[in-house]
Amino acid sequence: MIRTLLASALCLTALPALARDNHALLIGVNTYTNLEERWWLKGPSNDVQLVADYLTTNAPVPFLPENVTVLTNGDAGGTDPTLGAIRQAFADLTATVEPGDFVYLHFSGHGTQAPAQDAASELDGLDELFLPSDIGKWSDKVGVVENALVDDEIGTLIDGLRAKGANVWAVFDSCHSGTVTRSLDGADEEVRTRQLSPEVLGLDPEAMEDVVSRSIGEDPRATEAPFDEGSGEGSFVAFFAAQTNEVTPEKNLPKGKPGRKPQGVFTYTLMETLAEYPGATYAQIGAEVLRRYSVKNLAKSTPLFEGDLDQVVFAGEGGVRVSQWQAEMTDAGLTIPAGTLHGLSEGAVLAVMGSAADADDAALGYVELTSVDTFVATGTAVEQDGKTLPADLPKGVTLRKLDEVLDFTLTVALPAEGTAPADALLAALADLTDAAGPRLNFVKSSDEADLRLAVLPDSPRPDAIWVLPSTGLAEDLGSTPSVSTADKDGAELAATLADTLTTMARAQNLLKLGAAVGAGDLDVTVELQTRTPEDRTLKPLPFAPVPTLLPEDEVHVLARNNTSGPVDVNVLYIGADWSISHWFSGRLQPGDELKKGLFKISDTVLGQERMLVVVTPAKPQSPVEDLSYLAQDALDATRNIGGTGFGDALTEAGFGETTRGAMALSDDSADTGPSPAILQLELRTVAGN
Repeated sequence: MIRTLLASALCLTALPALARDNHALLIGVNTYTNLEERWWLKGPSNDVQLVADYLTTNAPVPFLPENVTVLTNGDAGGTDPTLGAIRQAFADLTATVEPGDFVYLHFSGHGTQAPAQDAASELDGLDELFLPSDIGKWSDKVGVVENALVDDEIGTLIDGLRAKGANVWAVFDSCHSGTVTRSLDGADEEVRTRQLSPEVLGLDPEAMEDVVSRSIGEDPRATEAPFDEGSGEGSFVAFFAAQTNEVTPEKNLPKGKPGRKPQGVFTYTLMETLAEYPGATYAQIGAEVLRRYSVKNLAKSTPLFEGDLDQVVFAGEGGVRVSQWQAEMTDAGLTIPAGTLHGLSEGAVLAVMGSAADADDAALGYVELTSVDTFVATGTAVEQDGKTLPADLPKGVTLRKLDEVLDFTLTVALPAEGTAPADALLAALADLTDAAGPRLNFVKSSDEADLRLAVLPDSPRPDAIWVLPSTGLAEDLGSTPSVSTADKDGAELAATLADTLTTMARAQNLLKLGAAVGAGDLDVTVELQTRTPEDRTLKPLPFAPVPTLLPEDEVHVLARNNTSGPVDVNVLYIGADWSISHWFSGRLQPGDELKKGLFKISDTVLGQERMLVVVTPAKPQSPVEDLSYLAQDALDATRNIGGTGFGDALTEAGFGETTRGAMALSDDSADTGPSPAILQLELRTVAGN
């Protein structure tokens, strides 16, 4: 496989239990006694129930139900997560754990910020707060928010666990940004942000700004964790749904599935990733969460990962992506302990294998999934590839997910009727459909979609059609694409909007392909490096947490071909402006090493950027694979008038052909050997001080 900072030895077998106890404290706050109902949330109770179910049924290390404590007020009979209840639960847990035990902590609910009691302890002079159910108001007299769980106290509580020798993993699905975020009305899925403006708690916005302006700025490349981890004998890892200047949403998940319920986007994506990669390192899990964010266009936030990320999650042992599960014969059919969280859906066809080690072509037959829940799926026999499943199956058969089909269609929700810009677009819908081609699928405003078109009357461009992510949240209008309507007839509007959406779709499809292909099985070492104008020493770029780069920072690549055959290497860069840049193509013979400076960060567009390193096995006398044809110009945020199976997938991703909306990644050629690989790196680019 591609060996990177993410690499680890992985296996398909179940992971053995360790001589220790595993504990969990799960906190989900839906309702707030002292806040108006409009500030309540719907997803935190579902988050902690999902996590509890995963830990007690699917986790790679055993969590006994009696060792999982849940504090939530979203379900009848739950323990209300007041500040006192949270403190007591930590006290009970600290008294229980022994050296070597593992503790998983999960916080879902609102967060906010307040002036720090010790301003020198925070880069921006603000404390980050998690809000228990009995949160009160800001008190000028004592300088605190009543009943808030402050980052310093969370650090102290975690210190107590680590002092006992426990290893701790804490996950925070809350955000603390005071940024104003517009939410699109009319979508069928209610989207809420897990942020509470400090004003709601009685804090003066001007006083908050004054605190920030008086704080001493640090290196803009540095990222401050929302909560302090403290110190102790045991190890500590923390995952945060967003950085302190970002928001994180909750929405109905899983997308397109019956029985969807409000969930934290971060919690669901994390559990989904853990279900498929139970033996990965924390760094691998973090990188995969980031990939899923970019592919599914779920949120604009950048999750943050801190601590010893090279450890295997839950302090377990390594393993690869789980794509097969031991089956049990039930009255309904063959049942497996995997479901929607593992990427399965009704109608999917899985191969029935006599042994987990058998090759794909040794399948005994096939089943089609007829029932899929979160953690359980059942299938019945179907004929495929000339094989009929025998009536008598050996004991211990395995169901294997054989292939992944990528849908390169982008679904776009139209704006709700009733405004002049929306009506102008709807009148031009036939022209838009023709101009966009078959890869763009337009649906009603109430339907699920990858992107949402909206009119924002209170925005700087009330006559424009804005292109929002699937959540319908408009966080930074300066970088959000929009197309004016007042200066265009129907044909001009259709052409300009089709061009905008097509540009976005091409970039999105490359991310889809990168996430689906992943590291592959090529023995190629790839390391991305950076250096700054101030320090000319090349340093590795981490894959998690997301590195922050400034204008004039350089990006370099170091690659070595450890295989017995040649490989082709291409480097692509997907900018925050939806541009696709091609920075390198070349061939590495066995043993060859590539050391190359790729580019400098510019100051023209700053935001979330992605880099793809595409590594492809090559035939000795073949031309070098050159992916420069995938490059495209940047998308102006404001628009006025205006071969192999893998090779086929690349062409489709770039809209080289428009005859297929989806395609399998498997290669039907007779050639065997290592599969291609795509390494994806997330970057944040910001202005300097």
